[in-house]
Amino acid sequence: AIPPERILNLNVGVLGHVDTGKTSLVKTLSSVLSTAALDKSKQSRARGITLDLGFSAFLLPLPDHLRGNNDTDGGAEASSHERQDASDNSKSYNSESSHDNNLQQKYDLLQVTLVDCPGHASLIRTIIGGAQIIDMVLLVVDATKGMQTQTAECLVIAEMTTRNLIVVLNKVDLFPEGEREERLQQAKNKMRIALKGTKFEDAQMVGISACVGGEKVAAVSGAAGEAGEKNAITGTHNIHGLLDILQSQIRAPSRDAKPSPDRFHFAVDHCFPIKGQGTVLTGTCLSGSARPNEMVEFPTLATQKKIKGLQMFRRKANVIQQGDRAGICVSNFDAKLMERGIIASPGTVKLIRGAIAVVRKVRFFKGGLNSGAKFHVSVGHTTVMATVTFWGAREIAAQVEKKEKEEEKNSAFNTTKGKDKSGSQPLGKSSLGGSADLAGLPRLKFDWNQDFLHQDNYLETLPTNDGHNEWNDGT
Repeated sequence: AIPPERILNLNVGVLGHVDTGKTSLVKTLSSVLSTAALDKSKQSRARGITLDLGFSAFLLPLPDHLRGNNDTDGGAEASSHERQDASDNSKSYNSESSHDNNLQQKYDLLQVTLVDCPGHASLIRTIIGGAQIIDMVLLVVDATKGMQTQTAECLVIAEMTTRNLIVVLNKVDLFPEGEREERLQQAKNKMRIALKGTKFEDAQMVGISACVGGEKVAAVSGAAGEAGEKNAITGTHNIHGLLDILQSQIRAPSRDAKPSPDRFHFAVDHCFPIKGQGTVLTGTCLSGSARPNEMVEFPTLATQKKIKGLQMFRRKANVIQQGDRAGICVSNFDAKLMERGIIASPGTVKLIRGAIAVVRKVRFFKGGLNSGAKFHVSVGHTTVMATVTFWGAREIAAQVEKKEKEEEKNSAFNTTKGKDKSGSQPLGKSSLGGSADLAGLPRLKFDWNQDFLHQDNYLETLPTNDGHNEWNDGT
């Protein structure tokens, strides 16, 4: 058996409007279920919709474009904590050949972890919590209805968290068989129009039926099965076509070059006790690494506990690191004290009462943004109410313009040196997908000695002598 440390984990978010068949698709693809897969809660089964994040997985051979061209004799002996960084920022697999070789040296198999996100509007915070732990997205769309409200919201979240998205047009079995190909092409054309102007306008699309005849029946019957059991769906259509596209689109995920136990950051999404063993915290490692007998801190509870054991999808593990979906067992901890949150290396996470951030308004938001207003701010699984003050748009615009001129001046030198600016990652990154680069926001150093102008509201544009400058970032 291949040890967990030799399996590359890729986290794929399954997003979409409510009742598009996301959970049925997850059920069809999955071969290993976690303790929170396929709508396990009684309320989810009763209502027939997903109310919480679900996790399951299946294994694939390492795709050919991630395999090195040369033999790697020393790969099997390399320690797992020395995995090399593999950036997913390049659009060309050929340009990533050096990273792909490193993947082949360290990994023997690919595990696709499916993060089943709810689609109901009231659960958008849960979706945001899931967004921090994904590497790519399957956007599930009802082929008979096309773009819907939560489809657009999920698309916004995907734009901020990944460059890799596949549109899955589900329920094609509802089209009359004689018109199916024509109707599917019409659905693809409509989605292509809806995606125009986004970073996914050239995204791959595939038509499938995750469950011929209806998704709710499959979701409920699947939840009644035992965890870890393969639940067969009575009828599907073109699932192999989806898998082929998925394998061709998978890119080497962005990971720390040398995961450090001093920068361990773990997003906890479920917490439960096991009699005689302790409390299990399931979640995703966002950065760093951890091993049994190491201490971890619960920042919001101001307490530390020792790791008793680690598992990855029911397999014992000696180490977990960035990108891994895992369960951490600790002793003498009351599971009722935490439902969701984070654990981390002692002393690395500080609690704050305020923050300075560069922001950009989501294009679908039509309301006003005024200084002094209160908004919900979500960071990972935590959401708080905050009072916002906007300031500094003009100064930031000037700083960005100066930075762009410097980068343009140095671009030839950087190209000669082979520096990949888009692939650079700051130390201590505490999410797998989201970053300033992906969100289209500038990376700027804050100057505490600089003066900034206060704003009564968010500025859509900056007035200039010759009209309006289309600058829509503010602080």
